[in-house]
Amino acid sequence: MSEFLQQLINALSLGAIYALLALGYTMVYGVLRFINFAHADVFMIGAFTGSYVAKHVPSGTLVGGLAVLFAAMVVCALLGVLIERLAYRPLRRAPVLNVLITAIGVSLLLEYGVQLTAGANPRSFPAVFPVTRFQLGPLTVSSNQLVVIAVALALLGALQWIIYRTRLGAAMRAVSLNPRAAQLVGINLNTVIAFTFALGSALAGAGGVLYALNYPSIDPFMGVMPGLKAFVAAILGGIGSLPGAALGALILGTAETFVGGSAYSTYKDAIAFGLLIVIMLFRPAGLLGRFTVEKV
Repeated sequence: MSEFLQQLINALSLGAIYALLALGYTMVYGVLRFINFAHADVFMIGAFTGSYVAKHVPSGTLVGGLAVLFAAMVVCALLGVLIERLAYRPLRRAPVLNVLITAIGVSLLLEYGVQLTAGANPRSFPAVFPVTRFQLGPLTVSSNQLVVIAVALALLGALQWIIYRTRLGAAMRAVSLNPRAAQLVGINLNTVIAFTFALGSALAGAGGVLYALNYPSIDPFMGVMPGLKAFVAAILGGIGSLPGAALGALILGTAETFVGGSAYSTYKDAIAFGLLIVIMLFRPAGLLGRFTVEKV
């Protein structure tokens, strides 16, 4: 039982990080109906921003840690708006394939741009929050795991409030439902889409810092596998559904953690993606996704 609870804590921590990434994928898809494959590299930029800011704030303190987290979210939010404005907005009426290729190009640009400026070698991520270990009977809980879970819950709560309690959130839901009708009632599509990118990218930046806390090594390609798994989590829960993205992330994080702690640890990635295939066979729209009819 103690081993089960220990793995459950690890799973919640990993699932919370995947959730922050998956929400960005699903928000952009809900508004624009395409997958922003550069999102995973915004996650990487968040980790590198946190590493840079950590050198200029008190290290290992709560204030310093929050400053690092806030700076990473702001930089990534601005980067998300810039990507949308320069790369995606000119292609808004273009075929989806053009946008997909552009997203892959932006992803490669960010990866190799960071490699050119920061180097290809992995670097250690500083301990930006106070690090302690708590012994709860047979369980060992790291303060970094508690920070990840607490920050993720706070950000998810803030996102829920923005989406369902603010005018911009109502505008996002309207654009997601029917962009043309939203325009007819006076909603500015450019503003809503830019805000969606900023919000999703800020969550990705926070996810990058939180991921680097538990896996303290960063490199220009660190976002590839977490981004892919977060994308799978978004599909698993139902792409376009915010609760679905969070649920899919928790399921994927739990599956990966428990398999990783078993005799089949080398197959944890294969089992995670196999889980997606199995669920898609029975629920093609995802666990919380809605079946829709599309005109072709």
